[in-house]
Amino acid sequence: MSSQSILRALPFIAILLVVVVDLITGPRVGFLALLTLGPAFASVAGGVRRTALVGVLALAICVPLAVYDGLLGRTSNYLTLAAIVGVTAASMLASRLRNRRERELANLRLVAEAAQRVLLRPVPRRASDLRIALSYTSAAAEAQIGGDLYEVVTTPEGVRILIGDVQGKGLEAVETAAWVLGAFREAAYDQSELAGVVERVETSLARHLSGEKFVTAILAEVHDGEISLLNCGHPAPLVLRRDGVHFAEPQEEALPLGLGALGSPRPKPHRVPFGEGDQILFYTDGVIECRDRNGHFYPLAERAHLLRGADPQVALDALRADLLRHVGGPFLDDAAMLLLRRHPG
Repeated sequence: MSSQSILRALPFIAILLVVVVDLITGPRVGFLALLTLGPAFASVAGGVRRTALVGVLALAICVPLAVYDGLLGRTSNYLTLAAIVGVTAASMLASRLRNRRERELANLRLVAEAAQRVLLRPVPRRASDLRIALSYTSAAAEAQIGGDLYEVVTTPEGVRILIGDVQGKGLEAVETAAWVLGAFREAAYDQSELAGVVERVETSLARHLSGEKFVTAILAEVHDGEISLLNCGHPAPLVLRRDGVHFAEPQEEALPLGLGALGSPRPKPHRVPFGEGDQILFYTDGVIECRDRNGHFYPLAERAHLLRGADPQVALDALRADLLRHVGGPFLDDAAMLLLRRHPG
């Protein structure tokens, strides 16, 4: 039985227990006041009407129990009836306020998700000799829309990729993601060097971000037999070859985008062999920071064999399903994955 079903049944269980205990003990202890637990519990998971019906049920049960206990017509019984009515009214008000807040949060989440879907346009499934797969899982927590972003563009310099994660949550993070994506889409076509693309994005963010906000990101450019990576404080991508799996750690540490004012020089891209049949998985920290019920992080490298399937999208979907099984519940952060596979021709 799900937790929601248990919460919906709890008011009736509470009333039933009060009836059973009162019938066993008789009027010596006086359990009738505990019938107020019914409408109180009903307000936790039910609506206003359901809470009112549970309150009426508690009143209806209170009268025959008062007769059984010999309390009918006594002041204590009138006080019990008044308590049930008062608790029911307060619970109905609490239920109405809770439902209103839930609707507001749901609407806020829908707006943020819609904005995020507009920004994260579908990536091409094929580009040059690459096959591309994408997976994006939104956080299920209230108003926890994140700023995960990704883009793949084919330019005169080759296929260029961006994946990043904006610090923070909510609509502000989505707005920052829009700035990053807009700057990247423009600079990816204009700049001949990957470092120049990063500088253009950094300049755009400097006009937008305030305080200590930042964006971790990886920019990549595919060449013949290799791929150039420029890592700006982002988790290292996972490279899969026939002879093994490893993380493409950057040769130089780089600050995230938006922190260029600190004066740290931007490192040069480092090149990683990327030949026929090789794969590279880009991801955001929502993937590797997922924990199971025992607090263990998701072992991405150990699950890399799931990406060996014939179809990249099917293989990535299998990895996502394994990630969901590992978490066993709602995600606390957005999780984006972008898989590139090099095919002949």
